This record gives sequence, structure tokens and C-alpha cells, in this order.
Amino acid sequence: MFAQSDSTKKTTPSFAITGSVDAYYRFNFNNPKRFPYNSPTSFTHSGNSFELGMASIRADHSFGKVSATIDLGFGTRAEEFAYNDANTRFALKQAYLSYAPSTAVKFTLGTWATHVGYEMLDPYLNRNYSMSYMFTNGPFTHTGLKADISLGGKSALMLGISNPTDFRSASGAAKSIIAQFSTASKDDKLKAYFNFVGGKQNDYKKVIQGDVVASYIVNSKFSVGINGTLQSVKLDMDSSGTFNTSKWIGAALYLNYDPVNWAGLTLRAEYISDKDEYLGFKNVFAPTLSANFKIDNLTIIPEFRLDNAGNAVFYKNATETTKSTGSFVLAACYHF
Repeated sequence: MFAQSDSTKKTTPSFAITGSVDAYYRFNFNNPKRFPYNSPTSFTHSGNSFELGMASIRADHSFGKVSATIDLGFGTRAEEFAYNDANTRFALKQAYLSYAPSTAVKFTLGTWATHVGYEMLDPYLNRNYSMSYMFTNGPFTHTGLKADISLGGKSALMLGISNPTDFRSASGAAKSIIAQFSTASKDDKLKAYFNFVGGKQNDYKKVIQGDVVASYIVNSKFSVGINGTLQSVKLDMDSSGTFNTSKWIGAALYLNYDPVNWAGLTLRAEYISDKDEYLGFKNVFAPTLSANFKIDNLTIIPEFRLDNAGNAVFYKNATETTKSTGSFVLAACYHF
């Protein structure tokens, strides 16, 4: 009787178009004249210049148990995000198909943004405009097949297999394993995510990364986020068959304070330990203070950032280097 009743119901397709646009001005106080202008993290490689970050448009359609998403971007942010594709500022950010045979299981095939890390590609989803070192040096996207499985209550498991990190096409290449376990408190004030990605990237590189993200809402005005990650990279640069291992560890604390509904502050305090100098520096401490002023769907973000490294990796002037540098960013993000 229930099956007969369900079969007579008409399913109404669901269709939604969303998008965003952002622009910014960045000034580094050392005012270097060469790329990347003392900007070691993604999407803000400019100095004393007004820049378009990204114009983005996304379409989501679902019909019954199946759905599809197309997410396109134009601008330097989209170009860097899809760096393994053709060198163009018009980029495919995400494109995937999903099938949910039940409310407890959903399969997804295609390309999607990574589950690893605290920060997101679309700038309006972050409270800091500049990106963290962990975001920059972790995966951006995965192309493959994954299953999202509800474990009951607030817990869920994601398991999948994908191409090497950030590759949309990888014929004949080894595949990576991706996974996430997520859970939350009954009131959703506390959320936690345990993330994994690992596999052979090519004949001379293997990468394994474990990552933890947690957030806690203290009250209506104050919340806290944390992100910790460990990445192990095995390299055989001379093709001798002997792999050398390099490791780096990152941790970041996010303190969010919203005294009123139209204004807030976020302090990101990030530390990277890189004794093997795989990322090009020994250790980095990078505090970033961002304000968020909201006018309807528009967010204006003035931001001050300091980068302090264990070695002289920043340009003090055209010929001298220094261990620390400071930057100011004024950004505007709009979403619909």
C-alpha cells in the first residue's frame, strides 16, 4: 500500500542558480616589485594594485534521487584553483553528478572541492580574505567517485577514490584514497571533521595527509574554529627508487566575534612547522586580523596580516630579503 501510494506522487524538479563576485586591493608594507609580492599563500599575488578575485556562477539541479552541479569561475582565483587545467582565467571549479538510493547513502561522481581544511574557495564563505598556508599547500579538488554514508544521529562517513590531487584527468595514473568522518553535538554547537587523503601522485611522489577541523559556537556573538594538519611527502627526484620523506605540520586557531549583526572580527593565528623546508621555509607564524562589515549580501573586509618565517624568504627591497613582512588588504565580496 505504501509503495503504491509513493508511486503516484509527482516529483518536482529543483533548480537553483547562485553566484558571487569579489574584488580587492592589497599593499605589502615592504612594497616589493616582483612576483609574488611577499604573498606566499593563494589568490592574493599582487602588490599596490586593485584586482578582481573571481566572478562565480553555480547551477544546482535535482530530480528525485539524482542531482547535478556545475560551478564556474572567472578570475585569478579560479585560475589558481584549477592550475592543472589550461592556463586560463575561465575555469571549471566543480562539476559532479549524485545519486542517493536512500536517505542514508549518496554516491557522487565528478570533480568537487576538497573536504580537507577549514577554509573554502569562495571568498564569501571565509571571514579572512587572504588564505592560510594550510589551504594553499593542501588539496584543492578531487576528481573521482565517493560515497557519503549516514551513520545515524549527527555522524557521517565519506569514502572515495580519486585521481591524484588536483588532476581532473589522469589516464593510467595511480589513484588516491579520500575519507572523512564527521560528527556534531545534539545542538550543533560543536562540530568536528577528521579528514584523510593519500596516494601516489606520480612515479616519484607519494603524499599522505591527515587533517582535523572543529568549530564551537560559544554564544550568538562568539565562536571558535581550529584546524590541524600533517602532510607527509615521499620524493624520488632522481628516479633511483629511493624515496626521501619530508613532513610539515600546520595548526590554526580562528576566533570570531560579532558584537552586532552587521559587523564582526576574526583573528586567525596560524603556525607552520616545516623543518625539512619542503614548503620553502623553516617555520612560519602568521596572525591575520580581519573585520567583516555587512550590507545585505555585500561584505567589506579590511584586513591586516603579518608573516614571520624562520628564514629570510620575503623581499625587503629589490635586493635584500627579510624574515617578516606585513600586508593590508581591502576586499569586497557579494553573493546571491
